[in-house]
Amino acid sequence: MSENIIRCNWPNLNKSQIYTQYHDNEWGVASYDDSYLFEMFVLESFHCGLSWLIILKKREAFKIAFDNFDYNKIANYDENKVLQLLDNSDIVRSKAKINATITNAQAFIKIINEYGSFCNYIWGFTNNQVIYAKSDEFYSKNELSDKIALDLKKRGFKFMGSVTTYSYLEAIGILNNHTSMCFKYDKHKVEGK
Repeated sequence: MSENIIRCNWPNLNKSQIYTQYHDNEWGVASYDDSYLFEMFVLESFHCGLSWLIILKKREAFKIAFDNFDYNKIANYDENKVLQLLDNSDIVRSKAKINATITNAQAFIKIINEYGSFCNYIWGFTNNQVIYAKSDEFYSKNELSDKIALDLKKRGFKFMGSVTTYSYLEAIGILNNHTSMCFKYDKHKVEGK
């Protein structure tokens, strides 16, 4: 990518290659694969209270530590595995978030069993439609993230309040919030053409 490409105005976006690659190739891209949807679920839950860049820099370490984000394996983690993860300085070592990841994997599987896939469940909230930003105003949550976060909580998910859920919906492309000056902004889809 050329250095004079205009992107969203995230702090330090153009100063970090890993951040830039994530913005250019993943953020706001509609995603339907349950494995990827769970990976982003794990990363977003660990993102709580931290910078997203920290999480991106540790992403590969998370992938190794959490068995390639295999929710079937994670759902069966025992106390020994939790202790092993707590001893891993390459990831964010939070016992609460590690335990939440195990709980979330179990809840994720229950949703798959109920809906056929997590994709069917999460995209069902918008009738499989991407929601495009109508303005460049910044939001940290909205009615959709409130609704989904409440449903996730009822289903036993942890560390997925409305703000984290909003960020997750952006990460998996249900919310496409690229700003109007960004080269990833799709004017025709925003205007419904």
